[in-house]
Parts: sequence; structure tokens; C-alpha cells
Amino acid sequence: MFAEYLYDMAQARYEKRIILIDEDQILEKVDWQEVFIVNGCQPIEYENDLKFRIDYEDIWKAGQDNYVFMVKTEDYVPYDIRKPAHEFHVSYQKLFPKLNGMTLKEASDLNLDLLTLAFLKNYDDLRSEERTKKFLSDRVYGKENIREYLEEGVKELSDEIKSCNRYADWMKLAEKQARLQVMAAEYGLKIDTTFVDQPFQNFVLKDYGKLSSEISRTSPVLVSRAMDFMHELSRKFALIVMDGMSLFDWRIVRRSFADLKFCETEAFAMVPTITSISRQCLVSGKYPKDLLNPWSTSKEKNEFIAGAEKLGFTDAQIAYGRGYDTDFSMNVQCACIIVNDVDDMMHGQKQGRFGMYQDVALLTQKHQLHDTVKRLLGQGFDVYISADHGNTECIGTGKFMKAGVETETKSHRMIVLKDFADKDALIQSRNMVEYPGYFLDKKFDYLICSGHESMDAKGEQVITHGGMTLEEVVVPFIAIKADENHG
Repeated sequence: MFAEYLYDMAQARYEKRIILIDEDQILEKVDWQEVFIVNGCQPIEYENDLKFRIDYEDIWKAGQDNYVFMVKTEDYVPYDIRKPAHEFHVSYQKLFPKLNGMTLKEASDLNLDLLTLAFLKNYDDLRSEERTKKFLSDRVYGKENIREYLEEGVKELSDEIKSCNRYADWMKLAEKQARLQVMAAEYGLKIDTTFVDQPFQNFVLKDYGKLSSEISRTSPVLVSRAMDFMHELSRKFALIVMDGMSLFDWRIVRRSFADLKFCETEAFAMVPTITSISRQCLVSGKYPKDLLNPWSTSKEKNEFIAGAEKLGFTDAQIAYGRGYDTDFSMNVQCACIIVNDVDDMMHGQKQGRFGMYQDVALLTQKHQLHDTVKRLLGQGFDVYISADHGNTECIGTGKFMKAGVETETKSHRMIVLKDFADKDALIQSRNMVEYPGYFLDKKFDYLICSGHESMDAKGEQVITHGGMTLEEVVVPFIAIKADENHG
């Protein structure tokens, strides 16, 4: 919404060379680049005159391809660079001329998408501070505007599924889905994005096993690659595992990180998305079939230490702990902290997404994760925050009596079978899907509940995990570098 509006206001449809002068630090708060890229205009951040002349002067003056440079007001841009370009000053007053620019600039957590949607339907002069504030409260954040925004967002999500072919496409879709779900929960509105389930399940069943060969500079892709990924980027790092934290939950938690510079990406949890498998893979760098005990976390600390030693760290340089108050000696170079708050909230949740939103928002207000990160940064750690799996809303179809036919797990979304003659009957009676067992021990069969069903009491509404919905599988992976945050 806002990105498309910016694209039009900057006349990017007609100009080959554009300089965006970010007067109010708007561009660093929003994801605006993708719209320009899709329309054939390459965004580049202007750093300084010398770097520009080395890297871009020839192509800039050739005028063949389309480029947009983001420039801060304090940056010096020589005349010969500015001359062939169309300049657009990105400010609240320029973008929203019928409103009070200073009031918009001072508004906390201003949602530019909602603002744009409401502004385009406004024909009144509201430039006084009082009238702009009333416009924000009554119209921008009014339920009618939010409902319209969510409806448009869900439609866009539905359209974008058609072009989801690679893992990176699903990561982007998961992030957009989470944004919509958070806004809906915040304002007490219901949205339905279950149309995502079947296409994503098809992707998992067909292509999840290929993710081990995918390489990305921005993400470990699979959580089992996280240890290697962090080690390549950081000499000294701490991994904070927020057990069960979905992208929905992270979108709320991140509000307490406004004073920190961080990089947000995503990773794929291990399937099935149960703690004993995915968390141990995350902290050890192993695949499930290589774990000492994939069905219990009793060996988790040993797995982490062994994984860190494999990276070259000594015993004195490795530390594993639980809870926000965990502290480490000066010798530690590779640390792991497990935090169970979100997982505990999830399994005790009786109010669905609305309740989860409220509980995670209260947790965020305590700033415990933020303060832990700040402390670790001060000790020179690069900090990475991730999760072993996400979570999703489910309806119980009836409890499953285990009858000793499967390996014991705590999940109500999947079962593990060995030599079970009536597997097909179980699939039919329980509406389950046979999972190919990518990265798992092939001597077992793996059945996962379809969509948003779980083996809880019939009709019971729960938030849980263990399945292969987008919300359970794609998890946040956040990098917070010490040198970028004065650590």
C-alpha cells in the first residue's frame, strides 16, 4: 500500500534515474524496495561520493537501466550526479500534504499502510495538529479502515500463492501472513488465511527435502544450518531460542527492539515441528536422524556442546543456559539460551489468537528479552534470536489412544509408527497425511494431522504445533550485531 504510493509519488513509472531524499527517516522504517524491484527499478543505498563513482558512475550516466538511490539529508551528492536524476523529497508533509507533517512524524508506531489507505479517500484539509490527530484516531485506526486493509491484504496473499515456487517465496508469504494476523488480533477482527495450508503442504511434501542444498547469504534456510551460519558471520555469538515463537509472536515481540538495529529473516523448522526434533537440530547443527535421541530433549545440552566443539570452540568457550537471567563467564565465545515463555503461553492458551496476542504483548512490555539482548551485546556477543517451531490454531478431533504402536512423542499433531498394519485406516479415520520422512529415520512411518486439526478433545480449540502449516514451519531468524549496536 505505502510502497506503491511512494512509487507513484516519486514518478518511478516515468523516470530512469531517481534520487529519494529521506528527510524524515521514513524509508528505514518500511519495506519499500520490493515494489521498485518488481517494476524494474533497482534500489541502491547511497553511501558516499567516492563509493558511488567507483561502483555506479558509469551505469548511472549511461542511462540504460532504471535505478533509485536512497539518500539521507546529510549526505553530500555532487551536482553532476544529481543533474540527470529526478529528485523526490520523502517527508510526511510531501507525501501527505493535507495532514500535519510534524504530527505524523511524532506519532508512535505509525502504520504507513493504514495511513495511505485512509489518506487516499480523504478530500478535507486537515493540516492542523488537532484535526490530524483526530484523523489518525477516528479514520486511520478506525475499524472500517483496518477491516478494508485486512480484506485487501488477504486477497493479495491469495494472489501471491500462485507464484510461490521456491522456499524464499514461502518465507515472504509467511511474513505477510503474520503481519495480517497480528493486526487482526490487535483490533479484534477475524481473518481467514487457511487457503495457504494446502499449497504449502504440497510444497513441503514435494520439495522440503531439497532445502538441505539451498544456500542463502541472509538466512540458514533450515534451522539445522543455523550453527554454521552464525559461526561464519560472528567470532563470538549467543543464540537465544524462543521455544514455540512463530512469526506472529515475533511481530509483537519486536516492538520492544526499537532502539536496536537488527536484521530480520526466516528459517524453516524441522518437520515434524516438535520441540525434541527441531530445537535439538537448531542448537546442534544436526539432522534429526543423526540426533542421539530425537524424541527427547534430555541430550539437548550435550548436542549443543558437541555442535559447538565441531565448530572449533573449546569447552571453556561454550555455555548453555535457560532463562533470561543466564550469564556467562568472560571466556565464553559460543552460547545458547533456551526461553520457554511463548511455548508455555501457547499450550495454556484458551482464547486463540486473540489471547495469544494479549499474552505476548504483556510479555513484551516486560522487556526481558530486550534487556537480555542488550546485556549480551554489551559483553561483545553478536546475538541471534530464533525458534524451534511456530504455532497454529487447531480444533481437536478426539484424543488418540497410543496403544504402544508408535515412538512416544508429546505432540498432538503427529504420530510415529513402526510396522503398523492399519496405517491406511488410521490415515482415513484421523484425516492424516503421510509425511515422506525427510531427514528422519526411515525405519518409522510419520503421520501428520491435516490443516488445523489436532488429536485433542473433540471440538476443543487449542494453539499447538507439530504439523506442517506455514505458521508452524517458517520461524523468525533475527541477527543483532554487537558492532552495529555499540556492543
